[in-house]
Formats: sequence, structure tokens, C-alpha cells
Amino acid sequence: MSTSDGNAAEAPIMLDGLDLAALVASRVCHDVISPVGAIVNGLEILEDEKDEGMRGFAFDLIKKSAAQASARLQFCRIAFGAAGSAAAMLDLGDAEQVARGFVEDQKTKLTWEANRQLLPKNMVKLLLNLVLVATTTIPRGGVIAVSASGEGEATEFRLSSTGPQARVPANVLLLLAGQAPEDRIDAHVIQPFYTGLVARAANMTVTIEVEVEGETIVTIARPGAAAETVETLTV
Repeated sequence: MSTSDGNAAEAPIMLDGLDLAALVASRVCHDVISPVGAIVNGLEILEDEKDEGMRGFAFDLIKKSAAQASARLQFCRIAFGAAGSAAAMLDLGDAEQVARGFVEDQKTKLTWEANRQLLPKNMVKLLLNLVLVATTTIPRGGVIAVSASGEGEATEFRLSSTGPQARVPANVLLLLAGQAPEDRIDAHVIQPFYTGLVARAANMTVTIEVEVEGETIVTIARPGAAAETVETLTV
């Protein structure tokens, strides 16, 4: 059965370019501030601590946090940044590499079955942003499986998120469709809203399916008319 939120039929919210840039920048800073802060803490320990065990802990913390900060910046460069000219083509292999670095941790694993190919920039940006949306559907961790079918601009993306208590977060469908509670967008909700903007720019339609029998959320992006609504299906 297919249902769509009635508010999604309204005209999408339009953000001023400066406001959009500021909110996306806030989101990027949010992603990198934690590992950078951990690096600072590690350096402070090295400066003050004489115990070799604590100094070893500090080195490990700095090394892990620096790698995490680098991975997040590389991901954000493609998912949110320009990454080339307006007509640039991006490699799905590069998308896989940065997605693995950003997503994988002790709770969440990523499987990738999208063959390497060059695709229009906005299609690859959309896929990476849908990976981020997928992480929000499994708050207790799990597995995100990414696959692609077709070639070139006819490529279709499918992301299956499986984990305990999988669910579609409140307001995500509205945000993907360009709507927001009380018609207000802030840094906390800019990422799914931005994902909807990229979907429309890539001329792709996003659908979210909820599998009742399992704990799986399936997100599909299909080429077609730019999506003014985002549907949720129960299968």
C-alpha cells in the first residue's frame, strides 16, 4: 500500500543561498568537531602525562581520531562540496571508499554492490546523502547494503538498512520532499532537506519502503521526473 504525506503536495520551502550554505557548513562542522576535539584532548594528555600507559592511550586516541576526521572530511567533500565543475562526473568507486570511511564503526557495517562507473555528480552526491539518511533509520546499528542497477543516467540506487528497531525518523519524508515542521529548516534537519534538493537536481525520485516482517528499511532512488513528493510504502 502506498501512502504519501499530505503536506508533501505543497510547494517546497526555498532557502536563500547564503542560509543553505551556512546550514550545510554547520552540518559539516558537526561531523568533524568530535574527532578534532578528541585529538586536542590527546595532545593535552601527552603534554601533561608522564605515565607511559596513559601516553600510549593518548597516541592511540590521536591516531584513531585523526583517521576519523580525515574520513569524514573526504566524505563531506563529495556529499556536500563542489567536487569539480557543474558538469563533473564522479566515480562510484570513490563514493564507496569515502562511504566506508564515514559509516563503518563497531555498530554499523556497509556492504557495497554498486559496480564502478562514472556518473553525473549529482547522482553520486545523492547516493552518499542517502547513505547518511539510511544511518538514521538504524539508530542501534546494523547493516546498510548499497546496490545499483543500470548504467549512466538510467542507474537506479537501492539501500537496505537492517538493524534492531529500524524505523523512518519523524519528518524525514517531509524533509526529503522539501517540507519541514512549522516551515522551518535548521542545522539539525538540513541533511535530509539537502538530500531532497540534490534528488530534484539529479532528476531522481526517492521512495522509502518499510518491510513489516523484518527490521529493514529500503530506500530507492529511481531516474525520472524530479520528485516533489516522497512516498513511504509498507511491503
